[in-house]
Amino acid sequence: MAKYALLRERLVQQMPAIQMHEALAASVDVLAQVHTPRYIQAVIHGGLSAEEQREIGFPWSAAMAERACRSVGGTLQAARAALLGGGVAANLAGGTHHAYPDKGSGFCVFNDVAVAARQMQLEWSAPGHGHHQHPNGLKVAIVDLDVHQGDGSAFIFADDPTVFTLSLHGAKNFPVRKQHSDCDIELPDGCEDEAYLQALEQGIEQLERRFKPDLILYLAGADPHEGDRLGRLAVTDSGMRSRDQRVFDWAFEHRVPVAMVMAGGYGRDIDTTLRVQVNTYHTALDYWHRWQALY
Repeated sequence: MAKYALLRERLVQQMPAIQMHEALAASVDVLAQVHTPRYIQAVIHGGLSAEEQREIGFPWSAAMAERACRSVGGTLQAARAALLGGGVAANLAGGTHHAYPDKGSGFCVFNDVAVAARQMQLEWSAPGHGHHQHPNGLKVAIVDLDVHQGDGSAFIFADDPTVFTLSLHGAKNFPVRKQHSDCDIELPDGCEDEAYLQALEQGIEQLERRFKPDLILYLAGADPHEGDRLGRLAVTDSGMRSRDQRVFDWAFEHRVPVAMVMAGGYGRDIDTTLRVQVNTYHTALDYWHRWQALY
């Protein structure tokens, strides 16, 4: 948990150009676009069973419920800011991609990227958005580069042609039972920079061939890094930087706004995770400057 506050502190010190905003809690109605009413109420009012709390990975408390709602809210705000002309915005937390409509899993309570995808589609197809309207609906690509498969997101959007799910993940890592994303690329344990970046290239080629997104939700997990306790891959600092650069370069080439979330990062040393995530913000900030120069 400490990494969230530390990351914020470092960004404030090192990148004053980043504007910070408080994450507002997502409302029940917004959560209900993805999650079942029973599950939302159980989270908010403390009705989760012991087994449900075990699957999530931490015990229920009022603070846990509030954090879960605000974590979704932060991603909603980032997606909105990116779409409204910022080009890129980020949530310092988020990326809770193991949450399903009716349950949480793997440290994920609500699925923030799924809720953000649905809510942005709703807002950007509603009359009154004027030039922001997408007459055929807003198309969203979820580019999930956390080391664990985004199984909840894959499940939620399994039959939805308006959302493309791309997941690059460890073949033998959590979750044991994988779902079908629109594009899944499985990586062997110990995967290094070159093989990782080639796999990413394959994923981007598939995305480019099959889908034209109006928004990218980017899960920039720090856990493919070689210093991660849970990642099982061996991507270096330089490999992680190339990964982020490739995603942002592709987005820029196609003029697609990006909302970024931090997803996983479990460095044996917390400093490693922070360094990787701060580097990701440097790349995002460069993208922001390029975007501002355009418009």
